[in-house]
Amino acid sequence: MEFSNLLSIAGGTLGSPVVLFFLLGFLAALARVDLSLPQPIAKTVALYLMLAIGFKGGVGMADSGVGPASIAPLLIGVAFSAAFPILGFAALRAASGLGRTDAAAVAAHYGSISIVTFLTAIQVLTDRGEQAEGILVAVAAAMEAPAIIVGLWLASRGRSETGAAAGPAPEEARLSVREAVLNSSVVVLLGALAIGWITGEKGMTDIKPFVVDPFKGVLCLFLLDMGAVAGRGLAQNRRAIGTGTVLFGLYMPLVGAALMALAVWPIDLSPAGKALLMVLAASASYIAVPAAMRLALPKANPVIYTTLSLGITFPFNVIVGIPLYIAIADRLFAGGSQ
Repeated sequence: MEFSNLLSIAGGTLGSPVVLFFLLGFLAALARVDLSLPQPIAKTVALYLMLAIGFKGGVGMADSGVGPASIAPLLIGVAFSAAFPILGFAALRAASGLGRTDAAAVAAHYGSISIVTFLTAIQVLTDRGEQAEGILVAVAAAMEAPAIIVGLWLASRGRSETGAAAGPAPEEARLSVREAVLNSSVVVLLGALAIGWITGEKGMTDIKPFVVDPFKGVLCLFLLDMGAVAGRGLAQNRRAIGTGTVLFGLYMPLVGAALMALAVWPIDLSPAGKALLMVLAASASYIAVPAAMRLALPKANPVIYTTLSLGITFPFNVIVGIPLYIAIADRLFAGGSQ
C-alpha cells in the first residue's frame, strides 16, 4: 500500500466536518466542558439517522435488484458476528486477566457492530464520490444479534466462584436476545430499508429534502454528542481497566478488518462495499449490546465494556481506522497496485 495514498485518505477523513465535530466533542469532554445533547433529542437524532440510511439503502437495493450476489455479504456478516466473539473472548482471557463473565460481555460487543461508525464511513465514502451497495444496510442490521447470543453462551459455560451459574437465567437470556433483535434502531433501520425498497426512486423523490439534504448536518450534530460521551467515559474510567484490556480495544478492530478483508476478497462487491464490511467488522457496539448485557449479565462490569467500545475503539475507528480500511480496500480491491 502506498503511504501517500493512506495519508491522502486520512487527510480527507480528518478534514471531514463529521470527524471534526466528533473531535470537538471529544476534546471538550476531556477539558471538562459540559457539552451534550438532552437525551430525548439525542434519541430523535439517532432514529432520524437510522431512518435516512435505511431508506437510502432500500432505494439502492430497488435500483440494483436483489439476487444471489446479495446473499454472500449477508452470510459473511452473520457468520463473522457469531465467530468473532469466540476469538475476542480467548484473547481477553489470555492477555487481560478478565473473568469469564466480563470477557464474554466485552467479546459480544466486538462481534456486534457500531451503526454510527458505519454511518461515518458511508459519509466519508460519499465525500470521495463512492457509493456502496444498498444490501450493506441489511448486513449491518443482521450483525447485531448473533454476537449477543454467542456472548451469552460463552458466559453460561462457566461457573462463578460460589458455584452458581455465571451466565444469565434462561428467561433473562430470551429477553436480552429479543431486545437485541427488536431494539428501536434495528426496527427503524430494517423498516426504512423495506419502505425504500418498496417505493424506490419515486419514494426518494417524495422525501429527498428530508432524508438526503439534512443528513450530513444531523450526523455532525450526533457525532458532536458522541464525541462528548466518549471523552467523558474515557476520562472517568481510564483507571478502571488494565493495559491488556486497553490494547485489546486498539488491536481487535484491526484483526476484525483484516479477517473481513480475507472473507470478502472473492465475492462480487464494489471496493466501497468491501470497505464498509471491513468497517463493520472493526467496529464495536455501544447501543444494542450494552442494553442486552445489562439485562442478561448483570454481574459484568459496564465500566469495562462501555469504556472499551465507546471510549477507545470508537474514537480509534473514526480517526484512524476508517481511512486505513478504505485505503486497504483501494489497494486490494480497486487495482491500487496498478
